[in-house]
Amino acid sequence: MQTASKYKILIVDDEPDIVELLHYNLTREGYEVAQADNGKRAIEVAQAFKPDVILMDVMMPVMDGIAACRQLREMNDFKQTHIIFLTARAEEFSEVAAFDAGADDFITKPIKPRALLSRLAAFARRDAQQDEQEQTIDIAGLKIDRTSFAVYKGEQKITLPKKEFELLAFLASTPNKVFTREELLNNIWGSDVYVIARTVDVHIRKVREKVGEDHIRTIKGVGYKFNTD
Repeated sequence: MQTASKYKILIVDDEPDIVELLHYNLTREGYEVAQADNGKRAIEVAQAFKPDVILMDVMMPVMDGIAACRQLREMNDFKQTHIIFLTARAEEFSEVAAFDAGADDFITKPIKPRALLSRLAAFARRDAQQDEQEQTIDIAGLKIDRTSFAVYKGEQKITLPKKEFELLAFLASTPNKVFTREELLNNIWGSDVYVIARTVDVHIRKVREKVGEDHIRTIKGVGYKFNTD
């Protein structure tokens, strides 16, 4: 994990006041910052800037944040980039759409700079903890490589977005143990990040689509487990 002085953050928002607020607080903390005012421009800037974190508004002209996030997640360079949505829309459907597009977090406006900085620090802590864990898990026909964020199923290499990978690796590290949605939210997203339980279901569905239906089993009324039966 990089230190704040080397950490690169891309701000994507069409409201100049919000961009100015974020830019001021982030640069003061030692982050390197770039900016864009719509989703299309964000993709162009991201390809040149290679940010570690993208703070992105949902409702923007030219291309909205959801569409931009989907396109970024299709590019290998941005599968592990933290993408945090910033939006005034707090409806549940917006949050589900954001996570379905590949978001890591969801923050409603008005933005509180200290809370945002705390979340960025939480991402850094979890990345550091993952660096200390066993780097490879071989289980049930899968090889899960934490160093490359890749999953191998036989000769097939499967690249997952960061949160999907973390979810699979976490479940596989304790096979056959059932975790509730709340436990998975706390361990993968952290207790200091507010996301709805539906987020877990969205990510489980996506992991199953990519690695196979049999590896993660639903325990009705309880949660999920990595299946080795």
